[in-house]
Amino acid sequence: MFKRILIVCVGNICRSPTAEYMFRHRLSFEGTSVQSAGLGALVGKRMDPLALEILGENGIEGEGHRARQVTSSMLRDAGLVLAMEQGHVASLMRMAPEASGKMMLLDRWEQRGDIPDPYRLGREAFEYVYQRIDRAVESWIPHLQAR
Repeated sequence: MFKRILIVCVGNICRSPTAEYMFRHRLSFEGTSVQSAGLGALVGKRMDPLALEILGENGIEGEGHRARQVTSSMLRDAGLVLAMEQGHVASLMRMAPEASGKMMLLDRWEQRGDIPDPYRLGREAFEYVYQRIDRAVESWIPHLQAR
C-alpha cells in the first residue's frame, strides 16, 4: 500500500484538489496520506468555487483546501505521484529525476489521456473534468488496495 500519494496539476485549485478529496473520500484503509500541489500553484488560494460546488453536490467536502507549490522533496517523499497531463509528468521528472519511477498519469488505467484544465471555463467544463477525475480515481482504488 502507498503511504503517501501526491496529486499534481498546474494551479492546485481545480483538478488536483478535486482528485485529492475524491481519494480521501474513497480510500477505506488507514495510514495513507493524500495531498495535492501545483506546478504553478496559486499558493494559499482556495479551491475554485465551481470545483468546490461540484464536489459538494457529490457529497465530498473540500472547503479546507489551500493551494501549495510542488517541490522536489514532496516528489521524493511520495510513494505515488499522479499528474493530470503528460506534460506535467515530464516537468515533474525534470524536478526530481530520482523519483520518476513513481510518477504517472491519473488517467493511467482509463487510458483516455490528459485531463483538461477547466480553469476559467464554465460549469459544463468543470462537470466534464469532474467525471473524468471520478472515473480515474475509481480505477486506481483496486490497485491501491492490492498493495
